[in-house]
Amino acid sequence: MPALPLMTWISIGFIAVALIVTLIGPFLVTHDPYMFGADMNSPPSKEHWLGTDDQGQDVYSRLLIGTRLSLFYGASAACVALITGGLAALIAMALGPVTETVVFAVVDLIRALPGILFALAFVVAFEPSETSVVLALGISFAPNFALIARATYLQQMARPYTDAAKVLGAGRLRIALVHVLPNIGGALITQFAIILPRCIVSESVLSFLGLGVSPETPTWGRMIASAASFTEDAPHAVIAPILALSIVTFSLALIGDALRRRFDPARRRIAQ
Repeated sequence: MPALPLMTWISIGFIAVALIVTLIGPFLVTHDPYMFGADMNSPPSKEHWLGTDDQGQDVYSRLLIGTRLSLFYGASAACVALITGGLAALIAMALGPVTETVVFAVVDLIRALPGILFALAFVVAFEPSETSVVLALGISFAPNFALIARATYLQQMARPYTDAAKVLGAGRLRIALVHVLPNIGGALITQFAIILPRCIVSESVLSFLGLGVSPETPTWGRMIASAASFTEDAPHAVIAPILALSIVTFSLALIGDALRRRFDPARRRIAQ
């Protein structure tokens, strides 16, 4: 396999740092990220490394906690999309044409709306909360996994090993879960890496619009929304979360593209 490009390694490094921050972030904070202060919109200083926001809260501490929360919500939404889309589509294909028709009719219905509009409608219908945001984003991106699962399922079912499993008496559902699923795991993981940054950005958009997590929760989207009205007085408060969001999502996108180039059989054949 070809070596990974330098930018991909740099992206892996950024994501590694972000993951470390999610693990030890609470031990690195210098102030209580939820505590209000009288020193509002102050620039970076020795006491407040990235300054304070309009509520006098320490931007550096909130950014560390926000990294954990934004990655958690984004990864949770991507996992919901993987399960409700990929696994459900695989089972539907195995159960027969009737189930397949019903499931993919729902998939087409969800695809008819742009993902962010579906998420907005879902959150408004079920009231803004952490759970509704994760479910809304997960369901809105589920069709991406469903289409990948259907295409790879049909491809794998034409392989000799599935015929051998049928001869041995295995049912369609057993073949799908025991034999086919491990062979399409690479495609689903690649899609997960591609969808994850989109979930993080979408959560930030919902939070920016006031329909995401609760206002006191320091996700990147909430930090940007709170600081957007004070960009002239405290540009540092909005630049910090924007940079974090941009670097992490761009890095995840590069890693996802590298995984797709490496695991996509069609691309490998073209490269050869």
